[in-house]
Amino acid sequence: MRLFMAVVLLAGLAAGCGGTRSESILDKDTLVVGVRPDLPSLGLRRPDGTFEGFDIDVARYVARRLGSDVRFIPVLAADRIPSLTSKRADLVLATLSVTPDRKTKIAFAGPYYTSYQDVMVRAGDPRVKAVRDLKDRRFCAVEGADPTKRLLALHGMSARLVPAKDYDACMTMIKARAVDAITTNDVILAGLIKRDGGGARLLNVKLSEQNTGIGIRHGDPDGCVALNQAITRMYQDGTARKLVAKWFGGTGLDVAMTEVPQFEGCD
Repeated sequence: MRLFMAVVLLAGLAAGCGGTRSESILDKDTLVVGVRPDLPSLGLRRPDGTFEGFDIDVARYVARRLGSDVRFIPVLAADRIPSLTSKRADLVLATLSVTPDRKTKIAFAGPYYTSYQDVMVRAGDPRVKAVRDLKDRRFCAVEGADPTKRLLALHGMSARLVPAKDYDACMTMIKARAVDAITTNDVILAGLIKRDGGGARLLNVKLSEQNTGIGIRHGDPDGCVALNQAITRMYQDGTARKLVAKWFGGTGLDVAMTEVPQFEGCD
């Protein structure tokens, strides 16, 4: 009887431990990945419903290294973190910069790309040569994104913010002269310039370093480590360099990226 009770107790403890085990992306045959549907060269939904862009190719690469298939869902700026915390997405590759505030809500693998905050203006505006020339001018501010906050943190800088749902709306406004500039990651701006065909230009100011990571839920250190290993391989085998040249070449963006970014810790 004592032996029987001991076996039952051990079985109960094992079941209890199994019940508290954190879910890992490594357990999934298909990874649901949140990507942007609205950013040319980064994450764009085609008319047929499929997606293309740098983030899409990176997602396919890392999923393949993990031995998983991938299914994409669209997420705008304000949807990125909620899509993870609600478990609608397993990963987010959607120009998601690593910030202290975001790290309290989700974890990050990578970063898989290091970019800089830059400013886009109309190509035919000779008055604007530097950021200070845009003081008190109208900046497009996309809901859920925070680069304009970093812009306003510059000493002596001020701007009038004009809200927009997404960067397509910003491009419409800058062409209509409803705003004077857009500020965000240089890769986002480079993608918009590539699609626009020369109607806008980068100031190349490199205001601050932006580390773009893979959003992942807290509590999956094994999955995070596996993603970091996949990102490392992507740089070592030359894939990262090829993808950057493929999606951003000819836009004025510096595409000479050779080193693996310094990773965040996995929790």
